[in-house]
This record gives sequence, structure tokens and C-alpha cells, in this order.
Amino acid sequence: MQIGTPLSPNATRVMLLGSGELGKEVIIALQRLGVEVIAVDRYDNAPGQQVAQRAYTIDMTDNQALRDLVAKEKPHLIVPEIEALNTSTLADIEAAGIATVIPTVKAVQLTMNREGIRRLAAEELQLPTSPYAFARSEAELQAAIDAGIGYPCFIKPTMSSSGKGQSRITQASEVKTAWEYAGRGGRVNQGVVIVEGQIDFDYEITLLTVRAKNAQGDIQTYFCEPIGHVQKNGDYVESWQPQAMTTGALEASKRIAKAVTDSLGGLGLFGVELFIKGDNVWFSEVSPRPHDTGMVTMCSQRFSEFELHARAILGLPVDVSLREAGASAVIYGQHETKNLAFEGVEAALAVPNSDIRLFGKPESFVKRRMGVALATGKDVDEARGRAKLAASLVKPKIA
Repeated sequence: MQIGTPLSPNATRVMLLGSGELGKEVIIALQRLGVEVIAVDRYDNAPGQQVAQRAYTIDMTDNQALRDLVAKEKPHLIVPEIEALNTSTLADIEAAGIATVIPTVKAVQLTMNREGIRRLAAEELQLPTSPYAFARSEAELQAAIDAGIGYPCFIKPTMSSSGKGQSRITQASEVKTAWEYAGRGGRVNQGVVIVEGQIDFDYEITLLTVRAKNAQGDIQTYFCEPIGHVQKNGDYVESWQPQAMTTGALEASKRIAKAVTDSLGGLGLFGVELFIKGDNVWFSEVSPRPHDTGMVTMCSQRFSEFELHARAILGLPVDVSLREAGASAVIYGQHETKNLAFEGVEAALAVPNSDIRLFGKPESFVKRRMGVALATGKDVDEARGRAKLAASLVKPKIA
């Protein structure tokens, strides 16, 4: 792999489609390796746009807008970071030899839609999952629940992120509200939802799985230590690494993660979400990119998930070793404003072994993730306590 010089004719150019807080860290990791980065998002001054060499704001579902931008910038690699994309356009771009889509067009097309990835995992790969069905109307949704999904169950848009549009319902009177909320909350309203039966599990993990080239130039699969996390309304609020697991559960998790990522192909880091009970493991979801729960790796691993992703997509060696037990805790905006300020940062950074990342999002909402606290410790419990304390000391205010 040859890497050029940024802003020169021989530059290695990478375009990120979606430039939020996760994309921002990928951009920084790429720039440290001498890559020229173009950040694209649906709104101005997204976190990644603030650090990239160039930034654009477009509707990434718009075929012509996406084609025109790629033709103008001529990236070598296109790295999708969000679900709301015109994947048919990306497929055409790659087929024409204009740019390589990371990790693959197939991966982007399947994982941006819960229907595609669930059918791949459960029906093609025959992996264990929760009971599920897809519904294209409120009546179909009710019928699927009555036919065997039962209560409690989860209603989700087929395209969404960070818990948007997701509901847990326990009775028939909640079906209408859940159907309507899923339609409003999806990245793109496809007119279809997935309903999943509730699994009796002990905990859930994210297994960061990296497909990268080894010393011989062959693609090899690497696994980071498992990440435990707490979610509320489908959105992560806390994560830690490593999550204690039985040997059987860890090996089963790796087998499932490898089966899914082998099928998706390409190079890069995948966030594979799994449910665990004893030695039993169920596949939940996969993202073909760094995962929000993986922000803990910024303090726990030798190389963060963002650095691993950057290295892998460039064909460079990776090292997934754990440095020490770590944890992350979310900092919410708590206000609806375009003029947010943060107090208490000095108190948060006085917590032993702590760090803070404020994302720089231009607009705050009450439950919008505006930052994260990180901490390490002698064990996971100490790290979690420190991370949660540091996050609690940061006080968002309307300036």
C-alpha cells in the first residue's frame, strides 16, 4: 500500500459519507497516516467536517448529488458512516471502477436495512437470532405478534440508528403508537418495521471484529476483547471492556461474528452485537464500521476502533490488544439549543485516569449525545465508576 501526501497530486483520498462523532475519530486516524479526507454529511459543521481537509453538505440519498460529488473529488475509497445513503449509486460507482466502497457494497446494502442483515444471518447463515417478522402495515404488525412473536416485543424501523424509532411494547393497545413512532424515527421511512420477540439473556456485548491483511497479505479476522454495554430505549449510555464471559460463550461469539463478517467481506472493522445467556449466543445486529459502544477503546486498547478501521481499510497491519480495563459513559445535551456550553470539565478531568471527548455538534437536543467520558481502572468496576462520575460532572448549559 502506497500512501501519498495530502493536498498533492499523489494524495490518497478517502471520502466519508456521514461525519458524526465516530466519523470524526476515523478522519483523525486516517490523517495521522497521511491520508487526505473529504467529510460529507447531511448538515453543516458536523463533527467530522470540522477536522477534514474538505467538507460538503448534501443529501446522500440523492443519486445525482452523490455522483457529482464523487466525480468532483475522485476519492480512492468511500467509507459510509451512516445508513441513509443511496446504495444503488455506490454500487454503480464501484462497478465503474471509480472508487472502492468500504467494506463492500454488499455489506453496506445489507446492513443499512435490518431486513437484509436479519435474513442473511438467520435464513442464509442459519445463525441463532431472536424470533422476528417484518410488517408493512399496522395490521401486519399485529398479526405477526399474534402469530407467535408475542409480548413483550420490540418494534424497530428497518433503517435507524441510536435507538430512534424503537419501542418495547407489552400489550396490544401499544401497537398503533409503536407503528407510528417507527415510521417517524427511521433514517428513511421504508414503510416496513421489524418486530422481535424478547430473548431471555444475561447481558449483551459488542464484539469488534476486524478484517485486515496479515504479514503475508492475506485477509485475516481479528477480535477485540468483548465490550459490555447498557442501552436505554435502544441507545447506548455506558460501555466497558473487557466483558467477562465464559469460554464457550466467547468462542461461540467469535464463530458467529466471523460467519457474518466473512459473508459481508471486504476490509475494515465491524461492530457485531450479540445477546448472551450462559454459553448460548444470539446474533442481534452488525455495523460495517466503528460502533458507538466501541468508544471505550479510545482508553482501553493500544489502538482504538477508529485507528483499527483506518489501518484495515488501507491494507495495513492491526493490533487488537487490550491495554487495560476501561469504560465510557455518555454526556447528553440536556437542552435544545444551538448555543451549548459545558461547565465542570475541569472537575471531570480531575477524576483519576479519566478523559473527556466533546464532539462539537452544532445543535443540542435533550437526549442527543454531545460527548463521552472515558476512564480506566484496575478492573472494569473501577473504570465504570470513574467514567460515570466524570460524565456526571460535565454540566451542559445554554450559553
